[in-house]
Amino acid sequence: MICFDVYAATRGLTTAYRPLLDGLGLTYPQYLVMRVLWSRGPSAVRTLVEELHLDYGTLSPLLKRLETAGLVRRERRADDERSVLISPTADGAALEARTGHIGEAIQEATGLTDEETAELSRLLHKLNASVARTVR
Repeated sequence: MICFDVYAATRGLTTAYRPLLDGLGLTYPQYLVMRVLWSRGPSAVRTLVEELHLDYGTLSPLLKRLETAGLVRRERRADDERSVLISPTADGAALEARTGHIGEAIQEATGLTDEETAELSRLLHKLNASVARTVR
């Protein structure tokens, strides 16, 4: 059952991230939000929802915890009061420098070569796109 293999791999990877993120005071979902903000810069909540494939009910409390920790700032956009812009604070931006080792550590934990990682990523994107088309 491919669903079990994907589920087990996800749990395994999340477990591998935990000790790397504990020292940063981040959970895995919080780390994903920060990664998007570090790569894209200030982003609308809608962008984060789409990028991370999360719903608003999951993302909102996560953003509130990041804001309480002083890592992000939430601001209503001046041009659209309904839209909230999420930006890393100075502390949130500085945190990125402390995450440089994570990608390499996870790559090592997978036991996959760079080529295998790229192929797995390609297949997972294809799987996600196919499933998304089926359930819509």
